[in-house]
Amino acid sequence: MNAQTLKQMDLDYVLHTYARNYTHFVKGNGATLYDDKGKNYIDFGSGIAVCSVGHGNERLAEAIYKQAKHLIHTSNLYLIEPQAKLAKKLVELSGYDMRVFFANSGAEANEGALKIARKFGEENGELKRYQIITLDSSFHGRTISTLKATAQSKMHQYFGPFPDGFVYAKDLSDIPNKISDVTCAVLLELVQGEGGITPFDKQEVQNLAKFLKEKNILLMIDEVQTGIYRSGELFASQVYGITPDVITTAKGLAGGVPIGAVMTSLKNIFSPSDHGSTFGGNFLSTSAALEVLEILSALKQSGELERTITYFTQKLQNLQKAYHEIFIQEVGLGLMRGLRVKDAETLSAFLESSFKNGVLVLKSGKNTARFLPSLTITKEEIDLGFERLESCLKAL
Repeated sequence: MNAQTLKQMDLDYVLHTYARNYTHFVKGNGATLYDDKGKNYIDFGSGIAVCSVGHGNERLAEAIYKQAKHLIHTSNLYLIEPQAKLAKKLVELSGYDMRVFFANSGAEANEGALKIARKFGEENGELKRYQIITLDSSFHGRTISTLKATAQSKMHQYFGPFPDGFVYAKDLSDIPNKISDVTCAVLLELVQGEGGITPFDKQEVQNLAKFLKEKNILLMIDEVQTGIYRSGELFASQVYGITPDVITTAKGLAGGVPIGAVMTSLKNIFSPSDHGSTFGGNFLSTSAALEVLEILSALKQSGELERTITYFTQKLQNLQKAYHEIFIQEVGLGLMRGLRVKDAETLSAFLESSFKNGVLVLKSGKNTARFLPSLTITKEEIDLGFERLESCLKAL
């Protein structure tokens, strides 16, 4: 089927929820994608931090194939061996004393976190506590409640009325000002994926964690994007030296197979029927996730992940210095990085030019170019990607 026919089919039959680029990718290898015309692209976005072990990963493909031959799904009414093994592995690799619930996405994981907070708030304290504090420029999902938890008013148009009980703080220092007698939890990203890729100050986060513990208010960390070694550790919470009450994760966990997870130290917060998922944690997704964690934990242990982070970061910093009239600042954590561009118009031109030159770069906030390469990206792929970025910047 030719590209024009396929594009028209998409326009005719798929809801228009994306400002879609109609490039037709047909295969991938590592951090390289190929379109139907044979052109290759260095992927510095990895499906928005999803393809953590790259495209066409043979080990992941084999794990999926082996599992699919036997069982894909039976439902959570029965024991699921890879689910139990994955929960154990997440707990052991994180070092957090928690239990895990599996869903299908980051939004669903955050829904689970919100329900944990609400039940905790009802059971702990003289008053029924239900308020959850989130931060300006946050992003927590697109369900009705996670959309309301997302403190961006532009995303709330058309979809109200929303559930009550969400309060927005300007920044970490403003959180204590927003606490009331009915506050049960704080939900935040340690690096805001849609808010400009700026990591919060480590000491400030640690002070907040201590303060909330004293107030018996849950600290819930949204690691949908920062999790699964993107920060250099399994979770960014480990980088920050904190022990959250709840962690949510999703994107990179199964390398592209849909999955989400909510982990909590409140091991007995839910009883049967309090929460559930038809597809969450099935044989296919958890087998894929187990293989991804095997690959990435070995990469971490060998020191290769840290070397990749250092090399990629240095390349970005060199680019920022060489083109300081375009890029104001280099920001980020691990392989979740950004270049702050002088204005939105220049950012659009940079992203368009990068794509034409065969490099996929994403946008974050109003003026940040976002880089989320696969964690297995090679030095050669990094070099080629930055060579192409240099070419388009010279033209800009």
